[in-house]
Amino acid sequence: MQLTPAAALRRRHFLLVGAACVAGGFTTHANAAVANIATGAEGLAVRLRSAPARVHMVGDAEPATAVWAYNGVAPGPALRLRQGTPFRAAVENGLSEATTVHWHGIRLPNSMDGIPGLTQPTIPPGGRFDYAFIPPDAGTFWYHSHDDSLVQMGRGLAGALIVEEAEPPAVDRDLLWTIQDWRLEPDAQIAPGFHNPMEAAMNGRVGNTVTINGLLPTAVSVRAGERVRLRLLNATIARIMDLRFEGHRPVIVALDGQPCDPHEPADGRMLLAPAMRADIMLDMQGEPGRSYRVMDEFYDGLSYSLVSLSYDAAPALRPHPLDAGLRLPPNPLPRPDLARAVVQEVRIQGGMMGAGGLGGMMGASMMGMGGGANWAINGQSMTGDGTAGMPPLLRIDRGRSCILNLHNETAWWHPMHLHGHSFHVLSRNGQPVPHDVWGDTVLVRPREQVRVAFVADNPGDWMLHCHVMEHQVGGLMTVLHVA
Repeated sequence: MQLTPAAALRRRHFLLVGAACVAGGFTTHANAAVANIATGAEGLAVRLRSAPARVHMVGDAEPATAVWAYNGVAPGPALRLRQGTPFRAAVENGLSEATTVHWHGIRLPNSMDGIPGLTQPTIPPGGRFDYAFIPPDAGTFWYHSHDDSLVQMGRGLAGALIVEEAEPPAVDRDLLWTIQDWRLEPDAQIAPGFHNPMEAAMNGRVGNTVTINGLLPTAVSVRAGERVRLRLLNATIARIMDLRFEGHRPVIVALDGQPCDPHEPADGRMLLAPAMRADIMLDMQGEPGRSYRVMDEFYDGLSYSLVSLSYDAAPALRPHPLDAGLRLPPNPLPRPDLARAVVQEVRIQGGMMGAGGLGGMMGASMMGMGGGANWAINGQSMTGDGTAGMPPLLRIDRGRSCILNLHNETAWWHPMHLHGHSFHVLSRNGQPVPHDVWGDTVLVRPREQVRVAFVADNPGDWMLHCHVMEHQVGGLMTVLHVA
């Protein structure tokens, strides 16, 4: 992985650490003044305006960073509503280029999915589009631009969408960390060069500054004995994270918004690729007055402290962990019939050092917005952000179960995201995946095979693509047609 040299940035910029959350004991900041928009049982109607803004992500004493933002904040407002209630968003475009909004992970009507040309017209500068749907599932979801998405997301156009359960679990606090990273120059401005050919064929554009809820770090205030539901959202465009909570034992209760069997992550580490979310339960069993680091240790030789958990000196809230169940109520997901499922082989190809990749796949077909392919699925490269001309990889009868065998033939990691559906993660390299794990984005390791299954019960043309943005716009994208 290539990062901007630390010497090119002021020390406070290259620390690669995150900021505290904005509620429930986390440090607040003017940048997060409108961090939450919530409503009750009647649903939620919001106005979101995408436009240039300036935010103090590296501190008030430093220059404000020019970003593209929803409602003037980066990340955009955290939207909260109840499961099964109506959601409406009037999206106005204050940018100088077209945009759309994708409601990531929501099983919604195809016309509301936000894919330019494929599911809706782009929203032109000065234009507006009204999104409306009823989220069937509770969980941690998010929204982001899906037009010129590498640049627009990389400049800040993303935010959380929380759908609350009718009966939420018993916790002392429900906290959200929306994690973004930025490649900043010494004056705290976003560095140019979003379409770097070398990065496009490798890891993608990994930044040199990591924020949580748009801010650089201060310690997170916690109290011994409390239970926290922590919603982790990786809203970066390329950074994979492997989080280790020193002195704590996080329990995963949901992935990509879908409940799973409560379990501790392998080796105590929370692996989170771009677009992925995890709901974890943290029983604060540390010592009053001590601090514990949350480390990101994914990239070899580049581990850093994301943030620290700083315990108040007060006595523990309770002597033992909260006596309440950890399992979340299930969502109304149909379970696939594996015996009768249609099976589709999905071969992920390309990239630098890729066997049979686009370094050696010059004959690959290119569809979409202008070529420039580095990646392919089954020999076909669909570049850009979506177009009505994309031929589907697979046509599935509505209601039919489908198995996708994802073969990563490359030397790189790929978080593969399916729109409009959630899938059951069945196996990795032939070994069953425990804990009844579901998701809308699955991280496929180099040379790995991952098997997922879903019921194609949502009609329309749905994208399947890598959520490392350079990989998507460089061809690692296809369409599944459900009718």
